[in-house]
Parts: sequence; C-alpha cells; structure tokens
Amino acid sequence: MADMLDGFNEMYNDFYGPSDDSLTSIQRRERRVRDKVRQISNEGKAVLNIETEVETMEEAERKPVAVATKTPGDEPEEPKEPEKSGMEELNELIGLKTVKHDVEELVGLAKVRKMREEKGMKAVPMSLHLVFSGNPGTGKTTVARILGKLYKEIGILSTGQMIETDRSGLVAGYVGQTAIKTQKKIQEAMGGVLFIDEAYTLNQKDENFGQEAIDTILKAMEDHRDEFVVIVAGYTQLMKEFIESNPGLKSRFNKFFEFPDYTVDELQQIFELQCKKYQYKLTDEADAAVREEIIRLEEAKGENFANAREVRNLFEKIITNQAARVSELEDVDEEMLSTITIDDLTDEFEEEMEEELRARAAREAEIEEALKDVAEMNGENQPTAEERAGELVELLKEMAEEEGKTDKAGKKKKIKVPEKKPIIRR
Repeated sequence: MADMLDGFNEMYNDFYGPSDDSLTSIQRRERRVRDKVRQISNEGKAVLNIETEVETMEEAERKPVAVATKTPGDEPEEPKEPEKSGMEELNELIGLKTVKHDVEELVGLAKVRKMREEKGMKAVPMSLHLVFSGNPGTGKTTVARILGKLYKEIGILSTGQMIETDRSGLVAGYVGQTAIKTQKKIQEAMGGVLFIDEAYTLNQKDENFGQEAIDTILKAMEDHRDEFVVIVAGYTQLMKEFIESNPGLKSRFNKFFEFPDYTVDELQQIFELQCKKYQYKLTDEADAAVREEIIRLEEAKGENFANAREVRNLFEKIITNQAARVSELEDVDEEMLSTITIDDLTDEFEEEMEEELRARAAREAEIEEALKDVAEMNGENQPTAEERAGELVELLKEMAEEEGKTDKAGKKKKIKVPEKKPIIRR
C-alpha cells in the first residue's frame, strides 16, 4: 500500500509538481517559473528559457542586498559658480571709471611686454609698483587684490595673492628687528602683491625704524625685480609728500592711481548691493529715506569721510534695528525677515539719549551765562545776585541728579552734544 502511494505521489509530482510543504525555497521558485511559462505559453507568447530564469533568481538570492548608507562626504556638492576673471571683477565694481581705465591700460602694457620678452624682442623697462591715493573706503584694497589676480592671469606674477599690511606689520620696537619683520612680509608677498596701507606713516621725523622698513623694501624690490609688486596707499597729499621724501621711492613709484570719492548715486548702489548680497529688500518709503540719509552724509562729509565704509556702517545699523524689531514678532516668515521698513531707520534709544544730552547741554549753557551775570553784579544789586545764585544752585542740583557719571579718572564727564549719527531720525 505504501509503495502504491509513493508511486502515485511521484506521478502527481511529475505532472503537477511537488506540494508546497515538501519544497525547498529554490524549488518553490522553480515551480513559480514553470507556472509562469505555462501561463505565457497558453496565451500564445514566446516561451521563456526556464533554466536561465532559474539561474537568475538563484544568483539574486545569493547576492547580498546593498543597503544605501549616507555619509557627509558622500553628499553631492552643489555646483559652484565659475570663478570670475580679474577683469570681470574689476568691471563689476561700482564707480571708479578712471581707475578702471588706468588698470586696463597698465595690464595691456604689461601683457604686450611679456609677449615681446617671450619672442626674444626688446621690451621697454616699466615699473609695476604703484601708488594708490584717495580717501578711505574708495576701493583701494579691492583694486589691489584684483590687480594681483590680473597679473597672475597674464603671467606677470606666479601666484597673485595680496598681502595687506601697515606700519604695525613692518616696524618693530628695537633696532634690527624691523628689517626681520619687514622681510617676513616680503616673503609672504613673493609671487603676488604687497599692499602697504597708510604708507606715509613709515616716514616720521626723529624716528629711524620706519626708514629701516623703507630701505628693506627698496632693496627687496631691486633684488627680486619682477617677482612681486608693491602698492603703497593713503591720503592723496600725504602720499605725494611720502614719495617725494625719498629718492629711492620716487624712482620706483612713478605711477599714481587717484581714487575719487563716490557720488551719491554710487553710494546708493553700494547700499543696494549690500542688500542684495544678504537678501534684504526695502519698502518704497524706506528706500527713499535711505537715499535722503546718503545725501545728508555726502553733503556733511569732512576729511574723515569713509565713503563705502560709511554706507556699510549705515547698512549694519539698519539691519541691527530690523533684527530688534523682528525678534519681537510672532510667526515670522521669510518676507518679514528680509524686509526693511521705515521703522528700521530709527533708533528710538539713541533718539532719546540725544534729546536728553541736548537738554542737559542747554542747561549747562544757561548756568554759564548766569555765572557770568553774577560775576558782573556789584554791591548795589546784591539781593538780585543772591536770588540768581539760588537759581544756579537749583540748576546744579538737577544736573547732578541726572549726571552721576564719571570717567575713569573720577572726573565728571563734560557734556557734549553728539553729532548726528548716520541713521535717519523721523
């Protein structure tokens, strides 16, 4: 009986396939493939190669499953914008029309000189060292950096970096140390540009340390000719006096680039550029008020007017006020975070302080005038003098209560009416 059942099972398995209970995992897959072949064959489609299909399934079973893992280093980098050429950066600068023209001429001359040298032709000697003169904030440092990049692009300089320094970075407090300190800066600038701001401070009367730095720089310019470029910068008149003070300087620095003050329109463009750079926008009312403030700054400018720096300071002041306003709001969105309103052009705390100081200054002037009156009174109107003195005492008491502040030396601070800050008052 058992043999009969076994034979029947074999016949059943040959025809239908073994039952699921007795199948291995591979056998189950084979059975599914056969079933699929029968189905497709019955539908009149092409017969599949069972052996190939089974092998493919077996290989998939044996292969380990790849688990996607993410590490910081594997994250795709965002495509970087192509680096701009030196000339593109120069042309994007606001204003400086004359300076741009002078730089283009200088670079063109240097480029042709380089080409002639490479072809074995004679080249007219030329000095690449420059004097940048003008007021602060007129773009001298920026143009020096771009010029180093331009010189590298045409093969005049090997690296093109700009090393910025001033008197404090060159001069030491003891004899012999200045030369070492200056040499270090020169080595850093090799292949690029050494930019010396306020260079006229190196030339001071009754002091030799600055002259030691000048001599060291002049010697390096001779020993390492065409290996680096020196650009000295500062106020126009002071730079002229500085170059004229030393024959060595005069012979090596024969090109002056004058950086003019920015116009009102250019200053406003600089402000708008700051807004664009940091994703801020102004309401129409705020935009008009900023224009008004820039006009006021330009009209009131003195010797220490800092041009673009004044505008950047104004921008920083405004966004500080904007941050103070927005930080107190609820449900802040991107629109609120990026919008500058007329309220951000007013510093209420500074306004109150200024009004208080002006009032105190007015009282101080009143006291001085009263004291003068008392001093001029004689014995005939003594009662009037006493009454006047009583009034003075009351005024002094009021001031004492309001002041109560002293400086580090313990002396009372003298009240001064502050100059109007570069921020608009409503």
